[in-house]
Amino acid sequence: MKQEIDTLLQETIERLATIDNAKDVDRLRIDVLGRKGTLSHLFKKLGESPDEERPVLGKILNETRVRLESAFEEAKSRTTSISAHLTALDISLPGRLPHLGHLHPITLVSMEIAEIFQRLGFEVVEGPDVELDYYNFEALNIPKDHPARDMQDTFYVTDNIVLRTHTSPIQVRVMEKQPPPVRIIAPGKAYRCDSDVTHTPMFHQVEGLMVDKDVSFGDLKGVLTVFVHQMFGADVDLRFRPSFFPFTEPSAEVDIQCVMCRGEGCRVCSETGWLEILGSGMVDPEVFKMVGYDPEEVSGYAFGMGIERIAMLKYGINDLRLFFDNDLRFLEQF
Repeated sequence: MKQEIDTLLQETIERLATIDNAKDVDRLRIDVLGRKGTLSHLFKKLGESPDEERPVLGKILNETRVRLESAFEEAKSRTTSISAHLTALDISLPGRLPHLGHLHPITLVSMEIAEIFQRLGFEVVEGPDVELDYYNFEALNIPKDHPARDMQDTFYVTDNIVLRTHTSPIQVRVMEKQPPPVRIIAPGKAYRCDSDVTHTPMFHQVEGLMVDKDVSFGDLKGVLTVFVHQMFGADVDLRFRPSFFPFTEPSAEVDIQCVMCRGEGCRVCSETGWLEILGSGMVDPEVFKMVGYDPEEVSGYAFGMGIERIAMLKYGINDLRLFFDNDLRFLEQF
């Protein structure tokens, strides 16, 4: 009989733990503690037990009743609280969908640029934002006393560590580890001490590099022409204008027909009909020497563009600061 009492107590407590509504607690209470319940049946069997066992079994039954009543009170309190909460909840109401975010226009344009060049066979690579002076300047033919350093207002961490001013250091890192041919683009953040209506201290760039045998300026013009037409449309004209960059020779800036006035002349293009979008050129032989390439055996071209500028021209945005204000009225247009 003692085994029956222990089994009743254990099974009842286990069942109460799985019940989540007050009505089921009441039903189980009647089955166990009611006048015709299991515990009452055990009390009746007590009279059939040997005289010497009755005091012990009677004490156990009374203790079991107390424990069961306490367990039922606790379960009733718990399930009543749950029931009250569910009563206040109207499960027939439609659900509330969470606000869905979407990609930032800078991210969208970065992805589109990468997809265009990937279709042309370029691989996307990345590098550190905090860079050694050697990779950011010296290996790109810009020694410490070079006047070209004045073209880039640099954030210095130490004398030999900087926040990269462009993503060109990635090109050097790749060439150090990989023999030709090389065909890569390097998107990422860059940093310069410059802040006004048209510049921000942190901005985004994409640099490109192609190195192989017999690579010519004509190859550079062909690739960038395809890029411009896929980014801005096949009817957009472009031109290559001579320029200077320390790590390319010859160098050229690429202008496109003003997307605002279609070359007629407006305030955006300063009445010229043209907008500058990127810099490019043939890789300087000195850069090849720094990475162990033989400039007599290979040649290559490089190019770089600001992603914010491409996005502004593509979407007709007239204020650079809109990219960083986090104004949902602006961002939700994309």
